[in-house]
Amino acid sequence: MSISLKYLSAYSLDIQNKVQAMITTKKLSTYLLAKYPTTHQIYNDKALRNYVMEIKNQYLKKSEPLSQIKYDDKIHVINNALGLHTYVSRVQGSKLKSKNEIRIGALFKKTPETFLQMIVVHELAHLKEKEHNKNFYKLCQHMQADYHQVELDLRIYLTQVELFGDIYN
Repeated sequence: MSISLKYLSAYSLDIQNKVQAMITTKKLSTYLLAKYPTTHQIYNDKALRNYVMEIKNQYLKKSEPLSQIKYDDKIHVINNALGLHTYVSRVQGSKLKSKNEIRIGALFKKTPETFLQMIVVHELAHLKEKEHNKNFYKLCQHMQADYHQVELDLRIYLTQVELFGDIYN
């Protein structure tokens, strides 16, 4: 019986078949734990802000400032989002003020740091590129060289969580 792989639907049939085989043999967790055995220690909003700002200052020094960075319990995979970058422009007197915020799904409080980094890099890339285009993914790869592999592994992890539960709790 084939299980719907909604997080992997954009990937090749070959990759989907490999993941399907891991599901059938119940080896998703073995695969993930072998590659990502530990979780990070970035549990609160202050630590998350420091983490995000460190990456931002390393790669995007001249980008817009961030007014808020936090974990958000309301962001969930069901809403088709793992993190959100919001950009709001307001008129204040004769000036146009903009605010950028990054919110990361609370799911990432207890994941390997590589997964958290991938989401942070993704949301930071939206400071420069609003759309998911070639330049956007090029910037993501600049900030995290193995971005595409980590994104695939994160999608495998989400499949694991949905089918069998979280392995990092």
